[in-house]
Amino acid sequence: MAKRPGKTYEIDMCSGAILPKLLQFALPLMFSSILQLLFNAADIIVVGRWAGDNSLAAVGSNASIIGLLTNLFIGLSVGANILAARFYGAREEENLRQTVHTALLVSLLGGMLLAVTGALGAHTILIWMQSPPEVLDLATLYLRIYFLGMPATMLYNFGAALLRAVGDTRRPLYYLTLAGVINVVLNLFFVIVCHFDVAGVAIATVASQCVSALLVLRCLTKAGGAVRLDLRQLKIHPVRLRQIMRVGIPAGIQGVLFSLSNVVIQSSINSFGETVMAGNAAANNIETFIYASVNAFYQANISFTSQNLGAGRIDRIRPIMLRALGCAAVTGGVLGWLTVLLGPHLLGIYSDSAPVISAGMDRIRIVCTLYALCGLMDVIVGSIRGMGYAVTPMLVTLIGACGLRLLWIAVLFQIPEYHTIHTVYISYPVSWTVTFLAQLVCYSLGMRRLCRRMGEPQKTLDAV
Repeated sequence: MAKRPGKTYEIDMCSGAILPKLLQFALPLMFSSILQLLFNAADIIVVGRWAGDNSLAAVGSNASIIGLLTNLFIGLSVGANILAARFYGAREEENLRQTVHTALLVSLLGGMLLAVTGALGAHTILIWMQSPPEVLDLATLYLRIYFLGMPATMLYNFGAALLRAVGDTRRPLYYLTLAGVINVVLNLFFVIVCHFDVAGVAIATVASQCVSALLVLRCLTKAGGAVRLDLRQLKIHPVRLRQIMRVGIPAGIQGVLFSLSNVVIQSSINSFGETVMAGNAAANNIETFIYASVNAFYQANISFTSQNLGAGRIDRIRPIMLRALGCAAVTGGVLGWLTVLLGPHLLGIYSDSAPVISAGMDRIRIVCTLYALCGLMDVIVGSIRGMGYAVTPMLVTLIGACGLRLLWIAVLFQIPEYHTIHTVYISYPVSWTVTFLAQLVCYSLGMRRLCRRMGEPQKTLDAV
């Protein structure tokens, strides 16, 4: 007898030991995120080694604006993940089916909107970000092509979020592995053989994103149970859309706020010239691998918390949070210090220019040393969001991260003796610390409120 689709890949999050299952969920997700980052890393490495520092700066300087324009829709995928996990834990199959079809149609429409916005507005946006004239045309070309692949990117992210809701993080890893290999091969071909420069790496990235999207959609169409996708039933169910948006929009705004502060910081970095821009681009790309590793525990925390809340297992929420915090702190601390120790060698992968490597180490020594704080901040937000509280973590992030960074650049950075690149980089660990402490207070208050509502599971679900 054939196995039921998805049976081998799902994880029972609502019973048994938490830590082994948390790791079983988070590790494939971590590797998936790292592979996804390799798309952009391959772009940066190839242009840095074979196209020059101007091309490296052009590609690297787009990271913050890409995040700014996509984070709102990525936040909606978090809302879809939370809602689907809650319904899966509560065994409400019809509601889960409606969530799947609503979420995927929203992802397609959102991707199309991003494609149009990015293609038409790339040049103007980059001018606002004070991109130097010598890299402006290259950066515009890369950004326009990159955004044409947004429908595929959004479909993959939403599809993978729905698979995570039922505990399946392994198949997205397999799909991204294949897509990553395709991306690297096409990068090398388009840049070295065809001499397409930044256009070549952008085309390669879009092609690989299309492959991963098609594979995850194929997986959902063959899945069993209510998570199965039927393309004929794609429809926006208003109730499910509202529930996704209640969590997803605040989550997306939080991501946009982080990206907005990063855009301001990128503009400040751009004022120091091409060498600092290139070094920062390479260092930032290395950091994203650390972030992907700690962020896997944030996403695991969301799915575990949401499923257990749906199943009425409130007693498991705090132990889930503590284990996720521990894993994120250890992962961020170890990888951060390894990056500091190996920094010159890692930066040498991106560029053989000594000034660029030196500029990159300026960022790595300050930001990576305390990267565990970023993991702690993210994981505690995952607990709050998984419990159904969406607006609170957004507001705290607005004040503790975005507001503080903007104030830091507007006030401290403008003082002549502090107008240095080091002052810019210090804003990261400071904002992580302040935001984590504030979110910890919010978690304690939210947990007390949730415990008082233990006898009202339906109201808890409706809060999503």
